[in-house]
Amino acid sequence: MTTAEPSPFDFKAVLLSGFLPAALFAIGEGAIIPIIPIAADSLGASLAIAGFVASLILVGELIGDVPSGVVVARIGERNAMIGAALVSVVGLVVCTVAPNPVVLAVGVFLVGLSTAVFALARHAYMTTAIPLAVRARALSSLGGVFRFGYFVGPFIAAGVVHLTGTTQSAFWIHVVCCLAAAVTLLVLRDPATGVRGLRRPSRASRPDRQDGGAADDATDTGAVLVQQESHGLFRTIAANRAVLLRLGSGAGLIGAMRAGRQVILPLWAVSVGLDDATAALVIGIAGAVDFALFYTSGQIMDRWGRLASALPCMLGLSISYFLLAWSGHLDARVGWFVGIAMGMSLANGVGSGILMTLGADLAPRGNPAPFLGAWRFTGDLGQAAAPLLISGITAVATIAVASGVMGVLGLVGAGVLLRYVPRYLPRRLR
Repeated sequence: MTTAEPSPFDFKAVLLSGFLPAALFAIGEGAIIPIIPIAADSLGASLAIAGFVASLILVGELIGDVPSGVVVARIGERNAMIGAALVSVVGLVVCTVAPNPVVLAVGVFLVGLSTAVFALARHAYMTTAIPLAVRARALSSLGGVFRFGYFVGPFIAAGVVHLTGTTQSAFWIHVVCCLAAAVTLLVLRDPATGVRGLRRPSRASRPDRQDGGAADDATDTGAVLVQQESHGLFRTIAANRAVLLRLGSGAGLIGAMRAGRQVILPLWAVSVGLDDATAALVIGIAGAVDFALFYTSGQIMDRWGRLASALPCMLGLSISYFLLAWSGHLDARVGWFVGIAMGMSLANGVGSGILMTLGADLAPRGNPAPFLGAWRFTGDLGQAAAPLLISGITAVATIAVASGVMGVLGLVGAGVLLRYVPRYLPRRLR
């Protein structure tokens, strides 16, 4: 009895089914993020309340990480993405018709929750659908999709608001994008399983089975996985507490360094006296540099290992934070700011997709969603904490001190990654 040759991997089909919905969702999210505080202000919120409402999308994502792994494991990645897109539509409609900031806050929080489920489902789908040899390139490209959406979305929102004359009309952009993503997922066939629409493939038909056993083993494997799916996030955390505490702390520090960059660059532009238009131009060009490197990051990880991307990213960001702290008193501080902003983007771009790739490497192949939910929680926790840390230190000391503290955290994160990536990943993945 001969064994049939495995079918060749259809990379283009996976990109279409995995990246197109992600791109649509990212464009919609990128369109509403800068609009949320403006919409809150137009409804009568104070500056502080408007900032709080805007932060709820990130808080919703952080809290949404808790149940997302269980949801994805039980209903499947594609079904979870479709469901999350529809729940987002509900939240966005609430935002559109909100008569006051409280109702707007509810809608924004709901969008954040559904975003967490969509992101986790997409991550789990790519983890199981992409071969190991090209995993980093695929996941770093997925990170590039995020950057593309956040880059393009605000321009679309600006055009829609200009045409309609109402700020809240921008939420309809994300509604259209969510519905388009859901339709795309319903129409396109999963290239790995042949499943289309809401029907969930059996675990035995998944491409991530590595045992190559007979049909009898598939039944046993499926029963075990169903039992595993009921464990949920907290049992997953308990079972993987060592790696989540050690390497997960490195993931949290990566998230913190990246989120801190988005906060500290606009604040530093104000501190050195740049006008709004110039600051926006500098940060926009820096964002383009970041976006341009997403595939290069994947090539580095696939060819030379995960540390070859993670360490330059963390060390580059750390050095940039230190240079910001040092350059604040110089006469040429504006020029230094421009150069450092570009350097930060270069370092961040080199690490594009590193968190998703490390999570995919560490997750169980047969049932990755619960672990990925816990893993994403660590990164999102760092992202949520960094802006608060920078704001708090700036309030009690100076922005230079805040920048220096972030630089120290970057060095700590680089040390954690250098210590634990080789310990928890096989040599071929380092």
